[in-house]
Amino acid sequence: MIGFLIYLVNLTANVLELLVVVYAITTFFLSPYHPIRHTLARWVEPMLAPIRRALPPIGGFDLSPLVLLFLIAILRSVIVQLLVSLV
Repeated sequence: MIGFLIYLVNLTANVLELLVVVYAITTFFLSPYHPIRHTLARWVEPMLAPIRRALPPIGGFDLSPLVLLFLIAILRSVIVQLLVSLV
């Protein structure tokens, strides 16, 4: 059971990381009104908005996706360690 929960946590973190990376890449190439970018924004922007409020763009570069990826990795690690300690 714990193994399945660890699998779900890792799967969820991987999907979130993929969404963030694809969204960050599409911001360079697609119009803000493109359906793919709009759909990705609906999933990713709620997670990026608080980071953007705390960390303004530096030199014109938005570092919030990088910070979000870092936070997802930390959260994944903490949750997996907690689940492993239950075994």
